[in-house]
Amino acid sequence: MKNRWLSGPYVIWMVLFTLIPLGVVLYFALTDLDGSFTLANLASMGTYLPIFLRSIWLSVASTAICLVIGYPVAYTIAQAPPLRQKFYYMLVMLPMCMSFLLRTMAWVNLLEDTGILNSLLRSLGLAPLPLIRNNGAVILGMVYNYLPFMIMPLYTVLIKIDPRLIEAAQDLGCNHAAVFSRVIFPLSVPGIVSGVTMVFVPAVSTFYISQKLGSPGATLIGDVIESQFKGAYNPNLGAAMSLVLMVLIFLCIGVMNRFSGSDDEEGMVTL
Repeated sequence: MKNRWLSGPYVIWMVLFTLIPLGVVLYFALTDLDGSFTLANLASMGTYLPIFLRSIWLSVASTAICLVIGYPVAYTIAQAPPLRQKFYYMLVMLPMCMSFLLRTMAWVNLLEDTGILNSLLRSLGLAPLPLIRNNGAVILGMVYNYLPFMIMPLYTVLIKIDPRLIEAAQDLGCNHAAVFSRVIFPLSVPGIVSGVTMVFVPAVSTFYISQKLGSPGATLIGDVIESQFKGAYNPNLGAAMSLVLMVLIFLCIGVMNRFSGSDDEEGMVTL
């Protein structure tokens, strides 16, 4: 009670950089260019439903791929000796030291029709492949850029699993598959939920990856929002799209958090 004032800086930060910006978005979403109240911006969201669905589909696909790749990587790092853990973790974090834009442009240089990979295929006498300007390239860009956000929370949870629980399961006759399914995986569910959230949220709202790696006709909702602010100069419609996207993200996070369980449930293992 006496130290409640210590939360003052955090409260001020949240008000200035979270609550006020959200209030500004809400104001623009519910007004027109003249500042009058209107629901027309929200009513027009049905027109962009295919773009919303495409964005969610590509984000779900990239999140699932990140989980399939990231879980074994995080588990391998957690099982390694301490010195190797630091080295492996550094390798995971190393791409994050480079600019997000540069990492995406590197894939453009690799995948474009005159890029490194197709130039290599031509030198081998093979026909070039359509590696860019498609949904596969967009998913590849999302997976590459957001994979560390899946590995980090998974590793954090897996490294905290008490080895005595695994030993107890083995003493009770569980093989490796049973130990994983009954001990390791249930205890790692909070890390899975955190990783899925940390990948899905930026993936569903991305726009630079889709602009550089996607086809011109397959825009994502992030591209449309950016165009409303920079091209169409209609911040009210852009704010309405941002508001709807934020609500969808909150709903998805709420659904995923229901699978994480409570703190008491996280410590329970059924053998």
